[in-house]
Amino acid sequence: RWLFDIPPEKIDVVIHPESIIHSMVEFVDGQVVSQMGVPDMCGPIAYALSYPERLEAVMPRMDLAKIGCLNFRPVNRAAFPCLDLAFEALKGPEDAPCVLNGANEVAVQAFLDGRIGFTQIPQIIRRTVETAAGRGLSDLDDVLAADRRARDTAAILLDKAASNGLSTSTETQNEARNV
Repeated sequence: RWLFDIPPEKIDVVIHPESIIHSMVEFVDGQVVSQMGVPDMCGPIAYALSYPERLEAVMPRMDLAKIGCLNFRPVNRAAFPCLDLAFEALKGPEDAPCVLNGANEVAVQAFLDGRIGFTQIPQIIRRTVETAAGRGLSDLDDVLAADRRARDTAAILLDKAASNGLSTSTETQNEARNV
């Protein structure tokens, strides 16, 4: 939505176990162009940051013969509920994707630290977006503020989850809104 002005309805996601293809674009004639590289996002990120220039030797060379086959399968959305949250954020308030990203980073770290279960990650993200999103973005300071608001809100929700279990109580959401 932000980089390429593509509506969410025109974005699709597939599971690609080899993690070689980082993006694909289908053109009006049905042809598909992909960006492939070793399974490390440093290359695509370096290109995005240096566009239209390309940085030399950012990534090791890819050996397609060694990789062999490329596989794809549809996403089981019940097994990956955060994907639907991401699409909802794209359709939501301007700051919702930024808030979702900050909440995701906090929730995943809480899971890695053993503070919450894996299935609680989408709950924390959803409640953070519901509570903290809804503002416009006009510059980098707004983006950074949305990220900070998301992280602070997610932290409050995690603290409440630790003491009471995850709650959708008005009191918890009101406390988080005051961040």
